[in-house]
Order: sequence, then C-alpha cells, then structure tokens
Amino acid sequence: MSSVRPAPDLTARSALPLADERAGHGLPISATPAEVSRPPALRGVDSLGFVMDVPVDVTVELGRRSVKIADILRLGPGSVLELDKANGEPLDLYVNDRLIARGEAVIVGERYGIRLTEVVIDDGSRRGGGE
Repeated sequence: MSSVRPAPDLTARSALPLADERAGHGLPISATPAEVSRPPALRGVDSLGFVMDVPVDVTVELGRRSVKIADILRLGPGSVLELDKANGEPLDLYVNDRLIARGEAVIVGERYGIRLTEVVIDDGSRRGGGE
C-alpha cells in the first residue's frame, strides 16, 4: 500500500538554505555583495582599459563605384577606374565598417597616411578642424 506524503510547507522558510545550512551540507557559500570586489579596470564608468587590446579593422576609403562584371573583366594594367570622389574631397575613415572620421591623404616617409580633419560623432553631429 502506498503512502501519500503531504507537500512540504515552504512558506515559513526561504527557498534558499541559509549559509550555515549550506556549509553543513558541503554546498558552496556565496559572497555577500559587500565582499564582492570589481577589477580595477571596471571600477570607473569612464575607464576603457579593458578594451584597449581589442583589435579593430581600420579602412580608409578613397571613393566608390558600382561596375558590371564585364567591365571588371576588361580591366588590365594601365586601366583607370574613376571613383565618385573629386580631387580634394576628404577621405572617409571607417572602424569596423562604421564611419568615424574624414581626412586628407598625406605621405609619411614612403607610405601613405591620413590626417584627420573631422571626427564624426555617433549622434550625427560632427567636430572638425577648419570648418
């Protein structure tokens, strides 16, 4: 014959056992919020130290043009592909495919570079030099 046990009354006790009950049963004791310490890099709201080593892709765009595959196949040494930007227009600087600045081409030693003239802010406003 089967016996039916009454359901335990959980209203009088917390759903989680107290720390001393857990210690007696070999269960881990969690730290109280006062004991938890955040790493130094995360303490300040403005601190970005934890992301300084994250690599990003930086792209400088001279211009764009949409062409047909047939036109691409006709390209060869000496071919010129005109872009949509005029001479003297600022170059676009993208970080992870997001426009963040504009600037002008410069030569640094034997390499090309970009001198930033305008930084594009997320909210659509811009801050720049010389405007």
